[in-house]
Amino acid sequence: MKILRVAQRLYPDSKGGGQYHVHAMSRDQAAMGHDVTVLTTRVDPSLPRIEETNGYTVVRVDPGFSVAGNDVSPSVARYLWNAGADEYDVIHAHSHLYFATNLAALKRRLGDLPLAITNHGLYSQSAPERVFRWYLKTLGRWTFNQADVVFCYTEVDKERVRELGVSSRIEVVPNGIDTERFTPDGSGSDLIDADSPVVLFVGRFTDGKRPWLAIEAFEKVLEEVPEAELYLCGDGGLREELEAQVRELGIQSSVTFLGHVPYDEMPNVYRSGDVLVLPSRAEGVPRTVLEAMASGTRVVVSELEHVKLVLGDADSVVDVTDRGATSAAISSSFERNIQAADGGRNGAISTHRWRDTVERTTTALQSIMR
Repeated sequence: MKILRVAQRLYPDSKGGGQYHVHAMSRDQAAMGHDVTVLTTRVDPSLPRIEETNGYTVVRVDPGFSVAGNDVSPSVARYLWNAGADEYDVIHAHSHLYFATNLAALKRRLGDLPLAITNHGLYSQSAPERVFRWYLKTLGRWTFNQADVVFCYTEVDKERVRELGVSSRIEVVPNGIDTERFTPDGSGSDLIDADSPVVLFVGRFTDGKRPWLAIEAFEKVLEEVPEAELYLCGDGGLREELEAQVRELGIQSSVTFLGHVPYDEMPNVYRSGDVLVLPSRAEGVPRTVLEAMASGTRVVVSELEHVKLVLGDADSVVDVTDRGATSAAISSSFERNIQAADGGRNGAISTHRWRDTVERTTTALQSIMR
């Protein structure tokens, strides 16, 4: 099968769960014997336009201009316009949030190349929610409806997409992680030097991830557990504001900004932590939550209905805008027993194996070929 994968960003050019998903899916489908090309925009002018890596081909084009983190690229349109049935069997676009996926939908509308779209999360991390509600009822719905199949991570997300008026076939394929790498067994990370309770935040420093809420809650945690430490793994446009927030709160000695941490180091990081805090406004099913659970690390997350479904007894769902409730959930996570954390790990492993995600996605793509 010849697959054209369309994604605004790709790992390791850009960091993030969605970007890594695109890379790993392409790598593993190539290892299965499929011919995979990833069309993406170039984040660094020094990167080659065409590159063979990890068994698949990367085609990087000019990003054009950006609106709310969304590249509007005429070069993506030109490439898709010239992509024909003699070159590819199927197009697989990632996230309806991006202009590149809108263009892939237009390509399907005007041609005969089958299209699949993976929904990595219904709402944007960067655009205001009211704007995206309008988008989902108009161009977003139209984009989904051009697809021969839409992939959703959960039944909850499937129903939410249906409620928009989407009539395309929808397949529920859980987001997967490498459950052989993310385990409680193994060494901790040299990046984390703490014998006291460790709180982790893992993610981009963007409005949608709301990292400042993790810092606010952690300040209150220190009132009960003064020896606790917070490690923030990630980077982004809010970093200077977050560092200023830490200084204003006077908790610099208890907070460490690790910046971007290589993916290979993340299993060690999770094993060094006691609890992961994710205060996001919107998510799909975050890899960070699954990776933490598989590593035996407890989780405190915001009230996201589709994320609740994957949590174990050692994990908490809270109103993260309530600083007291969030800090209490973090503090109590320090005391929860190992057996409860093992229950969450077993749940993450049983339903979120990455190899199952790849196999089920590949089978669905083959089913929509001409």
